[in-house]
Amino acid sequence: MFDLRQLQVLAEVARTGTYTAAADALGYSQPAVSYQMRMLERTVGAALVTKSGRGIRLTQVGQTLARHAETVLAALRTAQDEVATLTSSGGGQVRLAAMQSGCVALVPAALGALRRSHPELEVVVTQTECPVSHRLVAAGEVELAMMCDLELDQTDGQSVLPDPRLLRLPLLSDRRCVLLPADHPLAAAPTVALGELAGERWVLESGRERFLAACQAAGFTPKVAATSDDQLTIHCLVANRIGVAIMNELGVGAHNDPRVVARPLRDWPARRIFALLWPDMVRVAPVAALLDSLRATAETYQRRTSAGPRVGA
Repeated sequence: MFDLRQLQVLAEVARTGTYTAAADALGYSQPAVSYQMRMLERTVGAALVTKSGRGIRLTQVGQTLARHAETVLAALRTAQDEVATLTSSGGGQVRLAAMQSGCVALVPAALGALRRSHPELEVVVTQTECPVSHRLVAAGEVELAMMCDLELDQTDGQSVLPDPRLLRLPLLSDRRCVLLPADHPLAAAPTVALGELAGERWVLESGRERFLAACQAAGFTPKVAATSDDQLTIHCLVANRIGVAIMNELGVGAHNDPRVVARPLRDWPARRIFALLWPDMVRVAPVAALLDSLRATAETYQRRTSAGPRVGA
């Protein structure tokens, strides 16, 4: 029988890559982590880690056991949450991680509806990038994440590869749009091709690898006038003619400025937005309630925006 504390240490070593980082995350001393790993190796009868430069890496046995340890620990967290919900006088708490555009367009409406239907339920929201949300769910630091993936084969650090341990539940899809000043020559077009914007100045987010690759494929290098990861700032810069910008459809309608129009980019892959959680979490009542509210909000949003982006005429 494996010791639960030793499995926790192994899972943290697998996540962080060093005994020192694992010790810091767990609140242990580094010798204590080393001792727990030695004891676990003695139980298993095989080495779980080997040295790799200044760090360590898991052996095949270590990787296999760490994968199962994550599943066991997640099941225990689910059981703890479910029992706490059944024995508490209130409605429990759910921790949600979500990307910026989701926090702008979906999360507030979903939480508002949830507050009316489950006033006793507390939801704690963390806005973060999708790879971070994935790590938070896998580590049990949040119960649910709203995140996205792109219908592209390439990865740039912003996409999350499928994790067979975790459950993906589709919510909706949205398009990539270009933000233009309202009197721009292309503002009246139903859609815009990236190559038509070759001569423009751009307001870009810091994560721009896919966009730069697409521009190169279209035969130009964009002139960057400003960099911002804040959607309101991007809208204001476009409104004041500093440059044009690209933005996912979820973020387009957050700031309705008549000086700005949004038009879908032609031939740009749709983005798939989904909820991510451990499979057992769907049985935890507070998590299920939040998930239902997110699904209903996403369905309403998708119907409302099916005709096109909501910014501009």
